[in-house]
This record gives sequence, C-alpha cells and structure tokens, in this order.
Amino acid sequence: MSSDHRKKITNMNQEEISNLIKRRTFLRNTSLGIGSVALGCMMMREAGASVSHGVINPTHRVMRARRVIHLCMAGGPSHLETLDYKPELARQDGNPMPESLTRGQPIAQLQGQQLKCLGPQHSFSQCGASGLMISDALPNIQKIADEICVVRSMTTEQINHDPAHTFMNTGTQISGRPSMGSWVLYGLGAETQSLPGFVVLTSEGGGQGQPIASRQWHSGFLPSRYQGVHFHSKGDPVLYLSRPGGVSRGAQRSLVDTVQSLNSHRNQTLRDPEISTRISQYEMAFRMQMSVPELVDFAQEPEHILNMYGATPGDGSFASNCILARRLAERGVRFIQLYHRGWDHHGGVKNGVMTTARHVDQASAALIRDLKQRGMLDDTLVIWGGEFGRTPMSQGGGNNPGRDHHIKGFSFWMAGGGIRPGMAYGNTDDLGYNAVENVVSVRDFHATMLHQLGIDHRFFTYKFQGLDMRLTGVEEAHVLKALLV
Repeated sequence: MSSDHRKKITNMNQEEISNLIKRRTFLRNTSLGIGSVALGCMMMREAGASVSHGVINPTHRVMRARRVIHLCMAGGPSHLETLDYKPELARQDGNPMPESLTRGQPIAQLQGQQLKCLGPQHSFSQCGASGLMISDALPNIQKIADEICVVRSMTTEQINHDPAHTFMNTGTQISGRPSMGSWVLYGLGAETQSLPGFVVLTSEGGGQGQPIASRQWHSGFLPSRYQGVHFHSKGDPVLYLSRPGGVSRGAQRSLVDTVQSLNSHRNQTLRDPEISTRISQYEMAFRMQMSVPELVDFAQEPEHILNMYGATPGDGSFASNCILARRLAERGVRFIQLYHRGWDHHGGVKNGVMTTARHVDQASAALIRDLKQRGMLDDTLVIWGGEFGRTPMSQGGGNNPGRDHHIKGFSFWMAGGGIRPGMAYGNTDDLGYNAVENVVSVRDFHATMLHQLGIDHRFFTYKFQGLDMRLTGVEEAHVLKALLV
C-alpha cells in the first residue's frame, strides 16, 4: 500500500471506513455471485437441463402428459372408412339420404345435388380384448386397439380445409391467433435448450395433398419465440445448419456473443419482447448446429426399429417423421406435429383411403409400441386425426365415388398421457351424419389436452388488446373426464 493511500485511510472517520469495507465486500461477493450464476448456467447447458419453465409454474394440477405428438391427417380422413362402423349405412347404399338430416345443413361441394347414401367402402373388424371396431384398411392400428381411445363424436365449425385447420389448431377461424403448440410451449416451456420446444414435420402421399400454411403453427399474438419450427423431412432439417467454410466454432461463438451484446444493450432501452426473442433464437440456432445433426443421424437406430416403422431414413416419409418425432420427444421437445397430406378423397374414396392408409398405418402403430417399450407412452399424449370427416353421401358418379367434406361428426383417436385405453367414446347416428352421443367440440378437445398437461384452460390466459385471451375462447369447453384414467 502506498504512503498516500495509507494517509488517506488514516484521515477517514469510522463511518467512511465501514462504508469502504461494505463496498468492497459487496463487489467481491457480487462478482462471485455472477460467476456462480454463469457457471450454473453453463453446467445446466452442458447437462441439457431446462431453463424454460413457462408461465404455468407450478402447473394447476399434476401433469399426466409431459409432451404431445399430434399426427395430423390433413385433408379430412373419412371416418366411415377408418374408425366409425356403420352397418346401417351399408344397408342404405344407393338410397336417397333422408332430407330431415341434410336440409339446411352446410355441405361443401354437394349443394343442390341429389344426395345418395354411400355405404362404407372397407370392412371393419372387432379388434383386441376391447373389441373396438376398426377398418381393415388400418391393419396395424387394429393391433393397437387396446392402447387407444377412439372418439367418434368429434365436430367442428369450418367446412373447408384451411379454416378447418386454423380452427383445429387455434380454437377460432380467425387467422393470427396462437396455435395450440404455441400455447403449450408458452404455458409449460421446453425440457431442452438445444432444440426448439415446438417442431413441425410434413409428409405427403396417397391422394390429393392440400397445402398447409405456416400460420397453422404460428404464435399469433404470443411472442414469436413460441412459434413452431418447421423441420424439412429431406436433406438438412434446417437451412444454413452448417458453418460457412473457414469459420471455426470459436469464431462463430464470438460473433454470436457480439450480436447478443448489441441486442441486449438495445433491449435495456426498449424492453421489446421481440428483441428477447431474437436473442434466444441466436442462441438456439448456435446450439442446433450441434444438436440437429445428432438428432437426424439414424445410425444408432437398430434395424428392427426401422423395420417396425417401415422407415427408410432420410426419405421424407411419414414413417421417418414418426421416428424423428420419437427422437424429438426423447430430447425434451414439448409439442411435435406431423402433418400427412393425402386424405382429401372427393373421388375414389375406396382406393384413396387404402393408399393413404398404407403411408401412415404402420408407422402410427409403431410409434405407440415404441413409446410404450421405452416407458414414454404414459407421459406422452399422442393424437391421430384430421380437420374434419367425410359425408355419408357419395360425391361423383360412376364406379369410383368419393365423399365431400363433413363437420357434423367424425372420428379421431388418442393414446397415452393418461387417456383411458381400449375404449370408444361418443357416437354418430346410424348413417354417420350427426354426432348424437357425447358430442365433442374442438374446444373440448383443447381443454382435455391442456388438462392432461397440468393446465386448467379456464385460468390459462394472455392479455391482448385489453382482453384475457384463451386457447378455448369464451365459449363453454369441457374436459372429457370419461376419457381419462
């Protein structure tokens, strides 16, 4: 210590000396505290621990499902050729549809035409110990009958593809609202730092493939960090995944840190959630350069697993996407959505359903068996179904008729995540037109999904334009407790 410094301390009074010690102690302890926090964050990052808890923490109730895999059969699969057995419709084949059912009802492309019954184009069989009736077009799903719950009384409010997808995903026909995957990610956060919490995969085959708009997985008025990330099914799942030639990982890390510093400095002034999103996205993109190549490397998958799914890695098929969905679930992704486009059978419904089913049947069943053998089915909610069903009336003449869009009653199934297996819930009428028993709305479906994730839909809101917005909206929505274990 210099003589000048010694003299300065000697001339200080007791209070000044005490304050100096406190300041030094504060600075020393603070620096150690910051270092500890940084070290803890790095250790959590290395361990893959979650730092994204979401706004529902703790959850409203015990979580039965930790994640969701939604197998979206885009185009509207016919419930009458898949999951809803209607022997009376078979008996009425070729007869006029009762006008009492169809008068004044919304019909997409059959308005003003003569409406005739079209009997089921595929036979059904009793399956498993539960005796569920499932179409012979789905022989592999038949084998998991005792693992699934078939809902036969689903209804929706939108009769054309894009608004029906929007309604199924967001609970409203109004574009620009958050998708259910975004709501779930906002509420619960993710269990991974190295992958997005909401991932979307697409495939096509078997029939007319209606386009799928990215707004189906958009975050709407929620911060954009909660929107789904579309992974490509072929080639690199994400564009620009590789570093440019001549750029080391250290150099890239330095660049990202510099950009993050600038963004953080700007955010101290603006407090803009979109700047926070940009900061998190830079970090996620950097980490994905390591995590994504490992994710899509199927070399670790045994041959019998690939055969079980019927998958050829990298072919962009629904089967490969199902394996990828399981791998994403294993790595902590919260919401995974697989669209298969090919169910829009306005003509040739018999061959169309059979052809499209061949693309998805084996892999859908394999996913359930695979999750179960890994101990993951209990806390993974799997959903299988489309945006609407198909009419009991025929569309098109000749020997190759099809079916039009239908919203008054259709089917889907769920498995795992606390859903009661080996049962059917609800019914349509004898011709498969109206849901008449235990009618299920899209809002009921959303409320039940959230319930299994530990969220009470009534108290899950986001303030937007002065309103407390909810996934289930302001209309009445019910948790389907009869479906739950």
